Amino acid sequence: MNLDFGVFRRRLEADLARLDEALSQASDSTSTVTLDQSSVGRLSRMDALQQQAMAQAMEQRLLVQKRKLKAALDRIESGTFGLCCQCESDLEPERLESDPAVVFCKACLLEREIGRRPLADR
Repeated sequence: MNLDFGVFRRRLEADLARLDEALSQASDSTSTVTLDQSSVGRLSRMDALQQQAMAQAMEQRLLVQKRKLKAALDRIESGTFGLCCQCESDLEPERLESDPAVVFCKACLLEREIGRRPLADR
């Protein structure tokens, strides 16, 4: 398969820069919630705690995505980008276009998904 690694590298690096910006914004939202009852009512504190929990969950999702993007850049460097991490066949170009951090071909992804289902659903 002929992939333009430079295009994918630039895209991954741009995505990483956007993620870093989003992570810096998310870290502001995950700061400690003030629980001083004299300055904030009970419902406002509960809302603030809920907002903080949602921001922390978002931060975790962003960190996972960042690890995936860095791993894709590492695969470009090692020469394994565009290959399935399980069977080492070429990844489908349309899948790489939609998500350059994808690691499994359709067949291996389906196999992994079927393996995760409860036996009653198979």
